[in-house]
Amino acid sequence: MKIYKFGGASIKDANAIENLFKILQKRDYEKALVVVSAIGKTTNALELVVRNYFENKNELQYSINRVVSFHNEILLKLFINENHEIYNDVKTIFENLKGFLNRNKSPDYSFVYDQIVSNGELLSTKIINAYLNYKGIASNWVDSRDLIKTDSNYRDSDLIWNITQKNISNQIDKRILNITQGFIASDENNFNTTLGREGSDYSAAIYAYCLNADSLTIWKDVSGFLNADPKVFENPILLECISYEEAIELAFYGATVIHPKTLQPLQKKEIPLYVKSFLNPDAQGTTVSRGIKIKPEIPCFIVKRNLHLLKLSSLDFSFIVEENISEIFQVLHKNKMKVDLIQNSAISFSVCVYDKFNRLDELLSNLKAVFKVECIENVNLFTIRHFNQRSCDEILKNNELILEQRTEDVIQLVVK
Repeated sequence: MKIYKFGGASIKDANAIENLFKILQKRDYEKALVVVSAIGKTTNALELVVRNYFENKNELQYSINRVVSFHNEILLKLFINENHEIYNDVKTIFENLKGFLNRNKSPDYSFVYDQIVSNGELLSTKIINAYLNYKGIASNWVDSRDLIKTDSNYRDSDLIWNITQKNISNQIDKRILNITQGFIASDENNFNTTLGREGSDYSAAIYAYCLNADSLTIWKDVSGFLNADPKVFENPILLECISYEEAIELAFYGATVIHPKTLQPLQKKEIPLYVKSFLNPDAQGTTVSRGIKIKPEIPCFIVKRNLHLLKLSSLDFSFIVEENISEIFQVLHKNKMKVDLIQNSAISFSVCVYDKFNRLDELLSNLKAVFKVECIENVNLFTIRHFNQRSCDEILKNNELILEQRTEDVIQLVVK
C-alpha cells in the first residue's frame, strides 16, 4: 500500500484539486491512502474565526461567511450539478461549526481552536473524495478522528500510539483507495485535537507506519528537499538523496519541507519517503531512505524568524549552576516556549525561544523575579549544516551577528 500526502498549497483551488485527480490517475491509486490538508489558506481563515469568537464578536459571522463562500465557489467549479450530495455534506459541516460556537461554554482558547480549525480538513477531504468519485475514481472517505487518538493537550497533542496503531490496522481497508485528513485527531472524550501546525505530514507518517506502507510520497510546491528555502535564498539546490538521519537533523533545526515528527516512524520501518512537486509531478524530487547521507554534499541553510533572545545572569553575580538552569527550564516550560538554541557560561545563560502562544511578557515577569534579564526581540536564527566560511559570510554580509554557536558540522548564527 502506498501513502500520498497533499498539503494545502497543492489543493488551493478548484484547478489544483483537478491536478490532484490527474496525479492520482497516473499512479497506483487502487491500493492507496491519500492524506489531505485543509484547502489553501483555510486554516488561517478558521484561526481568524477563533480569534473573532474570543476577541471581536462583531466580526465573527463575517469571518465564517468568508470560509463558507470560499468553499462554495470551489464546489460550483467542480460540480455542475448543484443537487450533488456534496453540497449538503459541506453545509452540514458549517452548521456543526456554528452550532459548536453557539453552545460552547469553555474559555479554553486551545480547546476551541481545535474544535473549529479541524473543520478545514473535514471540508477538504469531503470535497476531494466526492470529486474523485464524480470523476470515476472510486474512493472511500475515512475520519481520522476515529483512528488517531491523542492526549488532551489541545493544539499540540501527543499521540497515543498503541490505540492508534490498533485502530488503523483494524479499520483501514488496504485493498481500496482511502481519503483521510491530516493534522486532526481526537482525545478519549472524542473532542477534536490537532498535531501542531504542519502536522499533516506527521499524520501521513503515522498511517504509513501502522499500515506497513511501501512508501510515502509528500507533494509540495517545491521540487523536493532543497538546501535552502527558495523564499529566502536565491537559487537553492535540490538534494537528490538524503538519509533518514540527515533529514531528521534538518527537520530538527527547522527545515520546513518536512514536519520534524514525520521522519522517525518512517525510519523505524525503513519506509522510503519521496518529496515531489505537484507542479511538475514527473520530475525526480528527493528520496529520503537508508543509505547515502546527502547528495550532493553542500551546505544546507535553515532560517527561523521572529524569535526572542534572552540573556540571563544572576542578580548577585554568582555562577549559573545546575539548580539555576533547572529553574530556567521550568519557567520556559510553564510558559510553553519552544527553545531553539541555548548557550551558557559561568555567569550567564542565553536562550533563543519561539513564543508560539504570545506569553513573552509573562515569561519575562517570571524570570525577572529571579534573574537579571536582557531580551532582544524579533531576532533571526540561521542554522547551516555542512557549513564552510563562504556559507557563513553569505549570511553575515547583510545581518548583524548577536550570538554564534558551532560544532564540527553545524553553525548557528543569531542575527538582527
